[in-house]
Amino acid sequence: MDLILQVLALQSNSSLFGKEPILPFVILLLVILFIPILFERLRLPGLVGLVLAGVTFGQSGGKLLPTQSPIMELLADIGLFYLMFVAGLEIEIKQFRNYKNRFLGFGSLTFVVPLTVGVVIAFIFGLNWKQAILIGSVLASHTLLAYPIINRLGISRNEVVNVTTGATVVTNIGAVLLLAVCVAARGEEFQFWRFITLVNSVFIYCLVILLGFERLGKEFFRRSGEDEGNHFLFVLWTVFLAGVGAQIIGVEAIVGAFLAGLTVHNAIGSGPVKDKVIFLGSALFIPIFFVKLGMLVNVSTLITSASMVWFTVFVIVGLITSKLIAALLAKLLYRYNWQEMLTMWSLSVPQVGVTLAATFVGYRSGLLDINVFNSLIILVIVTCIIGPLITNQVATGLKNTLAPDRELKAPSYPTPRENVNPFTIVVPNHNPQTQQYLIEIAALLARQTHGQIVPLAIATATAQMDAPTLENSVHRSEQLLAKAIALSQVLEVRAKPLLRIDDAFAQGICRAAKEQKANLIVMGWGKRTGLRARLFGNVIDSVIWSSHCPVAVTRLVESPQKIQRILVPVENLPAPSVYPVQFAQILAETNQAQVTVLNVCERRTSSNKISERRSQLSSFVFQMALANPPEIQIIAHENVAQAILQAARLYDLVVLPFIRNPSSAGGLTIGDVTSQLANQLTCSIVMLGEPHNPPAVMVSDSSPSPIPTI
Repeated sequence: MDLILQVLALQSNSSLFGKEPILPFVILLLVILFIPILFERLRLPGLVGLVLAGVTFGQSGGKLLPTQSPIMELLADIGLFYLMFVAGLEIEIKQFRNYKNRFLGFGSLTFVVPLTVGVVIAFIFGLNWKQAILIGSVLASHTLLAYPIINRLGISRNEVVNVTTGATVVTNIGAVLLLAVCVAARGEEFQFWRFITLVNSVFIYCLVILLGFERLGKEFFRRSGEDEGNHFLFVLWTVFLAGVGAQIIGVEAIVGAFLAGLTVHNAIGSGPVKDKVIFLGSALFIPIFFVKLGMLVNVSTLITSASMVWFTVFVIVGLITSKLIAALLAKLLYRYNWQEMLTMWSLSVPQVGVTLAATFVGYRSGLLDINVFNSLIILVIVTCIIGPLITNQVATGLKNTLAPDRELKAPSYPTPRENVNPFTIVVPNHNPQTQQYLIEIAALLARQTHGQIVPLAIATATAQMDAPTLENSVHRSEQLLAKAIALSQVLEVRAKPLLRIDDAFAQGICRAAKEQKANLIVMGWGKRTGLRARLFGNVIDSVIWSSHCPVAVTRLVESPQKIQRILVPVENLPAPSVYPVQFAQILAETNQAQVTVLNVCERRTSSNKISERRSQLSSFVFQMALANPPEIQIIAHENVAQAILQAARLYDLVVLPFIRNPSSAGGLTIGDVTSQLANQLTCSIVMLGEPHNPPAVMVSDSSPSPIPTI
């Protein structure tokens, strides 16, 4: 409170703000840090809070943030670049190939219908054709803001979800190209040949970026090795170089950023480098752009202009109606039911990425005046609120419906003769204090599956192979392996020790696991301390991203041989992950322990819904064909983390999944609930990271309990 009073006291001293740009930047960081957290607790998108904070602290409010500050302009421009770059980077057309015709069909419908409605509304209010097309393109795009809700409901593989996600590619590319044409034609009378020249230039430019940059990127990554810092800088260079190229041919620079995103994704794919780039933008530059947009909003102008109030109403109603019409046409065309149609509609309503970028560029270029700008910002806020709310209501109960060639196959149960390669568990050894429990848990799993463990020690490579540093590292690794062999003999499990000299721990672990045809990697808990670990992730993050097999990250407070009760919280009904349950069941069979599968629902959930959840979990467990099925427990509670913490007091071990979160530090991290559990649980924890391409499931020789393998 004292800090807020001091800031307000400084408001009258405008000279201080002009001479000391650090103070506004401190306020800006404070807004970015706390406002999204506050709004997310209110069940509202954080970006809505950032825009409203810009309105509050900008020219329409307290004027704590200077609207015309060069630093603010620069950071906002970088945020705009990042916003469009991320919009392109998150597009992976290959994953939609099974629904190619349908996502192209729905994408065309949800683009053309809102585009037409937007053009008509603009003409009704007396805007010219360039303004009309720009407004139509703004309405035509959409952002999958409600996708986290889809993940929580466990329906990310549902056909209509995939179709709507694929349609985002069509709408965003179409909106960006229309934006380029409208901005390039501003201030000029329509000339057919000039238009043809512009279209040809854009076409050639797109080919150069999409083909040339992709080849250049792949060649650079191949020659630069595993240095993620160089990869990161190269990605940033391509973004801004593409923007400069767009300006040279006379189109808006953000078109280049969007195309660079498409290119970079094809070059680097999904991995730590991609997520580090996204994290930097999502944590700093993009939020600054949202605040900047709010600072430009003129509330007094919007209130005093009756025509703009009606324009705002028409735009909002027109968008919602046109997206509904497009979804209805898709329902009739592809024979979807009403629930699927409403899900498609709700997912296509929110307007964020391309909409905000086009609105800002249109206003800055003079195509849109302040009144239209205000109206479109209100459109973004309204759709960001109502879209996810509708999705949360209409998407509940949808099932995952995979394309025929992607359907999950039933588990196969090989006989001992078929199991040519023994079940192999790689155990990286680095910390002597946690080594014993790591070897113990790996040995328990290996004995149950009649497999083997591979104690692994990594010695960091140096330029000279006879360097004293390398000699010391090799000697330390040999001592760790000797202790691991002794522990393996005591536990009566076959061990195959491996010493590897590699440039980095994470890459060495993943390469060794692949070479040994490992079925599982068991690692110790790595503390996320220090700036580098928080910003770029730690060894565990990189291993989970790169590994071809599941990774079990353990924090054991007592010997695994004493574990008698195991708790496995599951979410994403009706499609929970099988890995945590499989892992817990195999471990339980070694100690004759009991596994409990727990699901937490909202306190207000009806008894019928709870019964349905119990039936879904029972069906899920039954399909795994376990010899000793786990117990099923449903808890109604308003706080998921607190419910799990209370239940975990009676258990020796809790098995949790790692959650892939592209906007988080390091690219791959545990989710909010899991993070809270990891900090507060006092019992042992195992976190399971799943590979990008989940393998088939296989069983041990002595038990029908399945466990992930190659």
